[in-house]
Amino acid sequence: MRLSTVILPVRRWAEGGRDQWVRAEDLGFHAAYTYDHLSWRTFRDGPWFGAVPTLTAAAAATSRLRLGTLVTSPNFRHPVTLAKELITLDDVSGGRITLGIGAGGNGFDATALGQEPWTPKERADRFAEFVPLLDRLLTEDSVSHRSAHYSADEARNIPGCVQRPRLPFAVAATGPRGLKLAAKHGQAWVTTGDPKLFETGTPEQSVEAIRGQIGRLGAACTEFGRDAAELDKILLTGFTPDRNGPMESLDAFVDFAGRHFALGITEIAIHAPIPASDFAADEKVFEQIATEALAQLRG
Repeated sequence: MRLSTVILPVRRWAEGGRDQWVRAEDLGFHAAYTYDHLSWRTFRDGPWFGAVPTLTAAAAATSRLRLGTLVTSPNFRHPVTLAKELITLDDVSGGRITLGIGAGGNGFDATALGQEPWTPKERADRFAEFVPLLDRLLTEDSVSHRSAHYSADEARNIPGCVQRPRLPFAVAATGPRGLKLAAKHGQAWVTTGDPKLFETGTPEQSVEAIRGQIGRLGAACTEFGRDAAELDKILLTGFTPDRNGPMESLDAFVDFAGRHFALGITEIAIHAPIPASDFAADEKVFEQIATEALAQLRG
């Protein structure tokens, strides 16, 4: 049972940005993640900083906290350059990095480089190439590769990751192709629930949908000869029909977390509060959850 947080990169480092990461460590969170986007939804016209430089600074400001993306996608990333940045970040942090990675979607990231948005099939095709190539780049000294979407020509990545054989992948997936990638390459799996239930579903339907996802992940693991218990299972909150209801009080969160831990979720990530946004929440409740929720669940 683990509790983590997500810190959106919306504050200048000297104006509260650094303090949030240090606070996350002081509150005892297992990990602190950030989104890896060029901009995101309602935050598009406000401050938004890069994920990798932010995590590098966070690594220097903390000593125990795990750090990572939740999640990176191929929308504006290439495996060769991303691998070099990740190896550097893993080195700076002393081996505290987890790469959350997903197929991406429509939105600002999908068109910021001037390209047409990819179809769902093309996103899935690219993701199916991106993850295995990145796996190789992080574990082999020199990689050459040619495929439909990504290539590498004697890409060198010496000395490799501090974490061996490489830093862990937390693969965000709900469809069959993505779940197979999680089963084959992942050390963890990430879900936000079923997006089709967000607007009109119920919390009970959401729990059943996640139960089904975990079942399909187990089947995918069996296909690759893996035990699904080997994979951590991370729930990123804020996208189920409960929305921010679990953040209304300590008791509400304990109830929410208990239902999901019972399904087999091993880690829950909550957003650090951002006033006047989709992630607005009471700071005192956030601190209570960080410091008291797991003790209540274990008790």
